[in-house]
Amino acid sequence: MMHDADILIAGGGLSGTALALALARAGRRVALIDPAAVETRAAEGFDGRSYALALGSVRMLRALGLGGPLAEQGQPILEIKVSDGRAGEGPSPLWLHFDHAEIEEGPMGHMIEDRFLRRALLEAVAADARIDHVAGARVVGQHPGAGHVTVTLDDGRQLSGALLVGCDGVQSGTARRAGIRRTGWRYGQTALVCALQHERPHHGIAHQFFMPEGPLAILPLPGNRASIVWTERDARARAIQALDDDGYLAALRPRFGDFLGQIALAGARYTYPLELSLAQDFAADRVALVGDAAHRVHPIAGQGLNAGLRDVAALAQVVDEAARRGEDIGAADVLARYARWRRFDTAALAVATDGFNRLFSNDNPLLRFGRDLGLGAVAHLPRLRRSFIREAAGLTGDLPALMR
Repeated sequence: MMHDADILIAGGGLSGTALALALARAGRRVALIDPAAVETRAAEGFDGRSYALALGSVRMLRALGLGGPLAEQGQPILEIKVSDGRAGEGPSPLWLHFDHAEIEEGPMGHMIEDRFLRRALLEAVAADARIDHVAGARVVGQHPGAGHVTVTLDDGRQLSGALLVGCDGVQSGTARRAGIRRTGWRYGQTALVCALQHERPHHGIAHQFFMPEGPLAILPLPGNRASIVWTERDARARAIQALDDDGYLAALRPRFGDFLGQIALAGARYTYPLELSLAQDFAADRVALVGDAAHRVHPIAGQGLNAGLRDVAALAQVVDEAARRGEDIGAADVLARYARWRRFDTAALAVATDGFNRLFSNDNPLLRFGRDLGLGAVAHLPRLRRSFIREAAGLTGDLPALMR
């Protein structure tokens, strides 16, 4: 049967565009269906959003031809400092330090602004003749059949392919229409996200400061700038977000400290609720799920996008290997290989992030004593510390070929 494309992708965000490129590089014809217009996705203004890309993700993006933007606009993460404490009191004397010099592969990852990564992906998509970018259109129906799946768009058009991939976020219509249910819960926490200009250089060091209300991540950007992911209880986060910029900074300063000197907002600020949400399966009849459509975890370890990019690399590899063997790339047994591969890794990440958040987001004195001892112990055990560094760099587990 002749299809409009080998693979249909619903959703044109970071995971969707990266998957389109990975599949196209392997020779597949792809239809990338995105509700947003290209101009919206490629907006040049800085809105405060940035991503911590683990080394495994960086390797994959370089393999897809995006090494230039990473080198030009990315900030290498050279060290990570992890500490525990209370706002205004500073960190515990027992803290954990990761240094990229302890592993052979180089920086543990790169920070890059959303606007640069998104634009680089879109430009690469536009340059690949195997990708049909259907922008400004939404999938409203999907109909699996014998050897194919047909989708209906909101403008009435229909497209067919051997496989439909849902890259359409945590409220995935693709998953819902396929009958895939989700499990999870809200944390009662909200992430406040912004970027700061600061007086002193950060030296490529990322900081994770655990407080009873939730963690504060201070992530280095090029120049004297940092990306902030600041977790608070829901009500407190709403009150802080409602403040003017001066009030917002006044609330942040006791938590941030003065180690980088004076601070000022750089770009917009926004919030999002924190939750654990896992699809009960990553595949159905002619359907696979990738990224937030399959899983959303607490940002405590900064692994959300990295987990989505692992999905991308794994699915691209499974599809390519199946095609080389002459298999139907949308068949149930092919998609089951992808689901098995990613389910354990994702479940382990969900358990780890959930456990760390519950352990650190409280002020129980016994737990505080125990976790501070734990941080101090890991800091003095080089072999264990290196294993944590490799985990943070995305170099552990069953890595897809694109990340090796």
